Amino acid sequence: MNRRLEIHRADDGYIIPLSELDVSEGKRFQDDSIWGCFERLRREDPVHYCQNSAHGPYWSITKYRDIVAVDTNHHAFSSQQGVTIVEVPDKHWTPSFIKMGPPQHAEQRNTVSPIVGPESLTRLETLIRSRVRMILDGLPRNEVFNWVTKVSIELTTQTLATLFDFPFEDRRLLTYWSDAAVTTPKAGYAIDSWDKRSTILSECLDYFTRLWNERINAEPRLDLISLMAHSPVTRHMEPTEFLGNLILLIVGGNDTTRNSITGGLLFMSQYPSELRKLTDNPKLISSAVSEIIRYQTPIAHMRRTAAIDSIVGGKPIRTGDKVVMWYISGNRDEEVIENANSFVIDRKNVRQHLSFGFGIHRCLGRHLAELQLRVLWEEILDGGLKIKVVGEPERIASNFVHGYSALPVRIEA
Repeated sequence: MNRRLEIHRADDGYIIPLSELDVSEGKRFQDDSIWGCFERLRREDPVHYCQNSAHGPYWSITKYRDIVAVDTNHHAFSSQQGVTIVEVPDKHWTPSFIKMGPPQHAEQRNTVSPIVGPESLTRLETLIRSRVRMILDGLPRNEVFNWVTKVSIELTTQTLATLFDFPFEDRRLLTYWSDAAVTTPKAGYAIDSWDKRSTILSECLDYFTRLWNERINAEPRLDLISLMAHSPVTRHMEPTEFLGNLILLIVGGNDTTRNSITGGLLFMSQYPSELRKLTDNPKLISSAVSEIIRYQTPIAHMRRTAAIDSIVGGKPIRTGDKVVMWYISGNRDEEVIENANSFVIDRKNVRQHLSFGFGIHRCLGRHLAELQLRVLWEEILDGGLKIKVVGEPERIASNFVHGYSALPVRIEA
């Protein structure tokens, strides 16, 4: 058995009664002890009911095929009550197209989809490559620095600013708002109340409203704000709906890719034989990108609410029940993915992962995410950069965004 899983068998994920196991606790993700918990659920109770949690009762769907069955059945499992396990108070609720069903979902999604279409991505690749080169050339040599802030956040935030045609000098506001949007308020933390979170996000709305007012009175062009402002489907959105869609696009374009950028470097350090494969055969980059995204699983879960009584994995799920699809667990399901707990960049069916979801809500920006990762690794290899991870990563305490706040590295000159 994988040594890492042997260690995790000793944590309370294997000690506490199964009925009391709550895999939604953020601390398990922050200290990276979640794997044994999910392994146990896949083996013993793959459709698991947790009666008591900080987020109320919920079902955990932990196996690959069950997750696909739920994700592709939007009639039985609705996103309209939210897509995270956290229950957002009504006062702070923001609608967005990911929380809509047909036909509104497709209408709003199709409004912004041209920004990540093939023609747009072809144009973006040249720009992204020039920025990657500039970022890598500007990194210190023979000096420890935080890869998350200097590379992962910087590249994805620059790309996101381009998609919005957002003032480049203010681009780190996008990171700030993204982090606020995925934060569950907690006493003693920087965002300690829902009101504090809403105050921060109202600043986001005010800023983007100014951009909207400029774009709606100008000729249409290919940026996210202009696309929404000039579409009959979205031009009359209420402010809360505008904010909800902004949050969706900012988080989708920022947090997910940045954490795969960090995870990829970490995994290559943990599995040096895979890095040698890639160095010896750069044609494996596209395959490596898919494996990075699977192994990282940057969005740990998506939530649905049962719209009708259903059966999943032999368990009766009742109308109104909260159903949580743990992508992070399904991506380690060895019934579907061979040797799933190992990082293998040339594995068969490498694109067979859950990280982008399935069905009508499949990740809109998945090809852009893959593009950024591919270009980054092409430039790392072309530049012959020897990037060494020199310390343990710092992970965030989130059961939704599976990510990092720091990864200390050093580039050997």
